[in-house]
Amino acid sequence: MGNEGNTTTSNISYTDFFLVGFPGLREWRCLLVLPLSCLYALILSTNTLIIYTVATHRSLHQPMYVLISLLLAINICAATAVVPQMLMGFVYYANPVSLEGCLAQMFFIYFTLLLDYNLLLAMALDRYVAICYPLRYADLVTPYLLGLLAVAALIRSLAVAVPLVVLTSRAHFCRTVVIRHFACEYIALLSIACGDLTFNNRLGLAMRLITVTFDLSLLGASYTRIIYAAFQISSGNARAKALHTCGSHLLVIFTIYLSGLATSIVFRFAKSVSQDVQNVLSAIYLLLPGALNPIIYGVRTREIRQHVERLLWGRESALVTREQSKRLQNIQPERGLPG
Repeated sequence: MGNEGNTTTSNISYTDFFLVGFPGLREWRCLLVLPLSCLYALILSTNTLIIYTVATHRSLHQPMYVLISLLLAINICAATAVVPQMLMGFVYYANPVSLEGCLAQMFFIYFTLLLDYNLLLAMALDRYVAICYPLRYADLVTPYLLGLLAVAALIRSLAVAVPLVVLTSRAHFCRTVVIRHFACEYIALLSIACGDLTFNNRLGLAMRLITVTFDLSLLGASYTRIIYAAFQISSGNARAKALHTCGSHLLVIFTIYLSGLATSIVFRFAKSVSQDVQNVLSAIYLLLPGALNPIIYGVRTREIRQHVERLLWGRESALVTREQSKRLQNIQPERGLPG
């Protein structure tokens, strides 16, 4: 789909397009409205529930839970940037969109995805300090540090998303007005562009490789050190808690990066794969984290799960009371290991 060899030139450059997601389904596309609407409602409700739980309970006002809330808020933004437009495309065969609207959607898609990556790095740093330097956790992980990490995440996300949008806006779109995709992704737009797109393709690939390689290197180094340090903890309960918390983060990391890797490989190298299969992979890549993250953190993070249970069912079991008492008794040796 890269059109690297396409050197067609034209004085015409379309500024209005039609998004046609899953073109192979034809009249069956309208049947996707209900399941997709349910998925969107699930993403909104579960992510909002966890965010509300963290915001309204003072005991959860800790760096790790704040970072989880930010990650889930980004999940909501990412889904909102994609799903309403996708639903319109299923209701109507061709969903009209202007070039400006397409570029705006592309910016929000990549900006939120990059924020996801950056927050995962921040969470890895938080766990590294909590497990490797538990007695200094409160001194090292401060609101000031969280603010610096947030600013760095914004700058890094903008530094990748903005060049992609600017470069795409300068392309000439003269091949067709039909984008065979449910969203304005970078490769989908390049597939209808004219002229020499070698630089565009190489830039997109380079940014993806640099970002993923850098992130995975840091994440791999951090969690290797974290797991090693966790096995050195003398207390069995503290060791189990540390490994359990890291397991939740690693599940989220694998979900995001593996789905992105599969999508990139199919888009760039598997030319025989149908457009519908490519669209399915894109949908998984864009929406799966928003659906799974609140479940992973809500179920596997004990403190969040307990508060959610009390919020939903209005009861506090004896087990919860015992666990809270136990946590208070062991707060010093297990300081810095929430979740």
